[in-house]
Amino acid sequence: MRKTGKSRRMQEATSIGGNLMLAPLVAMMRLPLMAMDAGSGQPWNTETVRAVNEKTVAMAEGAFAAHMSILQSVSRFWPEVFSGRTPSLFNGVAAELSIGAALKPASRAVKANFHRLSNKA
Repeated sequence: MRKTGKSRRMQEATSIGGNLMLAPLVAMMRLPLMAMDAGSGQPWNTETVRAVNEKTVAMAEGAFAAHMSILQSVSRFWPEVFSGRTPSLFNGVAAELSIGAALKPASRAVKANFHRLSNKA
């Protein structure tokens, strides 16, 4: 049985949501490491730098992915109109895809952080 685009998007959204639900745990696991960094007297130690870098990179990747997703929807506008379908820019599909694309890098970073930090414990 072939999966439809909508069910695939639903699975992807569920995966992203599940990964982002790990964010509070990642923050709780990271706080003791950052406290040790703060107590060492050196202002920017490994875990602090890594935390800032990961968030910056995920934000930039997410913004780029969201823009590319909207650009793809814009490029499909006239073909959708000429085929008699409602353009994705008007029915909310473009916004849904853009939000999913924007959250995916943060979701991957949170999941990777959770696995990395849980191995340190």
